[in-house]
Amino acid sequence: QRQLVESGGGLVQPGGSLRLSCVASGFSVENYAVGWFRQAPGKEREGVLCIRQSGIINYYLDSVKDRFTISRDNAKNTVYLQMNSLTSEDTFVYSCAAERSYLCSASAGFYGTWGPGTQVTVSS
Repeated sequence: QRQLVESGGGLVQPGGSLRLSCVASGFSVENYAVGWFRQAPGKEREGVLCIRQSGIINYYLDSVKDRFTISRDNAKNTVYLQMNSLTSEDTFVYSCAAERSYLCSASAGFYGTWGPGTQVTVSS
């Protein structure tokens, strides 16, 4: 059974950093496209960025291109989201998602496996 579990969320001050982890079980992340999404209460999920099987990164939000990055540790079967220079506008539930594909997608419907999400709150 394919599963994803996120961790690393929490409360951080504006300007701070967080690293979220997405640990996979039941499959190897190196063979999947893995994306990070975020969602506010009552709103639809929005794609943030994704890492392809090849390691190429697709960014889906201009607002994070210079602040967020995604990486993968195949030995730990984990994908990370490094978030720097956080602002209150980055306050969301962040979820990782995976799909066995060479390509990524900004569409949540593309991904078949999801983690439960982790809350990130940026506030002073």
